[in-house]
Amino acid sequence: MPTDNSAQSQSPAYQLAALDSEFLLGDSMRGVRFLLEYAKAEERLRAWGVRSTIVVFGSARARSDGPPRLRAWYQAAYDFGRIASERGGALSPLGGQRDNVIATGGGPGIMEAANRGAAEAGAPSVGFNIRLPLEQEPNIYSTPDLTFRFHYFAMRKMHLAMRANALVVFPGGFGTLDELFEILTLRQTEKAPPLPIVLFDRRYWTRVVNFEALIDEGVIERRDLELFDFADDAETAWTTLVRRGLVAHTPPGERPDGSQR
Repeated sequence: MPTDNSAQSQSPAYQLAALDSEFLLGDSMRGVRFLLEYAKAEERLRAWGVRSTIVVFGSARARSDGPPRLRAWYQAAYDFGRIASERGGALSPLGGQRDNVIATGGGPGIMEAANRGAAEAGAPSVGFNIRLPLEQEPNIYSTPDLTFRFHYFAMRKMHLAMRANALVVFPGGFGTLDELFEILTLRQTEKAPPLPIVLFDRRYWTRVVNFEALIDEGVIERRDLELFDFADDAETAWTTLVRRGLVAHTPPGERPDGSQR
């Protein structure tokens, strides 16, 4: 009788399923990988008490040392990240829960600027990175324990949306437009609860998207434009969110606009 069972014990079939990377990365496990990407981020966000977020989108190409217009957008995103973190609740958890924590796509540009503003205010912030053919590096300002990397855009979008108390969209390209219209569609179809949405830089957005033409062609209703507002500076972006219903958990003695009670 044979006594050597190495063929059996060394077979990929014999390897524990949880340790078998070839099996886990196969087609049949795609649903499990979706679940894992959901569960990992969910567990860490709960451990940090992140109950709600303010999501900031925008171009990865805006830089603090870039051309004047891109530099201005970067500065405004930085200012907004700082203002929202100081006044929204990220610095002052209630019952162990943090509200209105800045959340971005975790990369460079506008994302970096918003994370940086939060970090320099002393608040945590979230970076939801995505794995790309040309690898996107996480910026250095998102909280390390809240810096995630996703393979699936769908799961990344879900995490960006599911805790969002508000959305601020800075100028950007295809990715920014994709994220913006995803949220607008969820709101238009009432698949997402009401949340304030601000488009930063009216001139940019009204040049890039002809909202009036969409109405004229009969593909949206005029009331659909009430889903969002415009702002041209960080302070106005913040006060617009508050005016449209954002609940800010400010430190004792302060109002949501930053003034003293």
